[in-house]
Amino acid sequence: MSTALSPRISRLRQLIDHPATGAAERDAAQRMLDRILAKHPQAAGPRGDRDYGPRYHRVGRHATLASIAEMISQDIAFAKIFSMPQHRAELAERSPIRDAPIEISYSVATPYVGKIIVTIEGVPREWGWVSDCGIDNPSPALQELADELAEIMNAYNHDGSDIGKRFFACVRVPERTLIW
Repeated sequence: MSTALSPRISRLRQLIDHPATGAAERDAAQRMLDRILAKHPQAAGPRGDRDYGPRYHRVGRHATLASIAEMISQDIAFAKIFSMPQHRAELAERSPIRDAPIEISYSVATPYVGKIIVTIEGVPREWGWVSDCGIDNPSPALQELADELAEIMNAYNHDGSDIGKRFFACVRVPERTLIW
């Protein structure tokens, strides 16, 4: 977009929205704005209902999946260390990553193009699984941990009706996928 277009569009929008603008003047300004936006569609801004995660811009627009996976891994390690109960700077009273058993470890991998998988390893049976009629299902604590990890991953993602996802995220334990 030309740098000359931005102030012109801004002024026209201000004129249209101003309560003291007459009806004829408002209509003329609206027609001018419509003509400018028709000639320069990129001046209207992004189209559709795009949704960018809060950390999307942290890694850059053209970041590789490997660099995004590395940032996710660092965020998980930071959440595990920073939210230790003995630290005074603790922000959250409850943290699924902090409250998880100490033997749990996390690995972040990009085995396929466009996919990042976080694997939760070393989940103790008594903490992570609930038996229902002989079928092992994830416990509420394990599911909450998976939700927290998915939230960390999706902070680097984007989605919308006019753009696809940056990557597909998956949280799993070695035997089962928890979040697809």
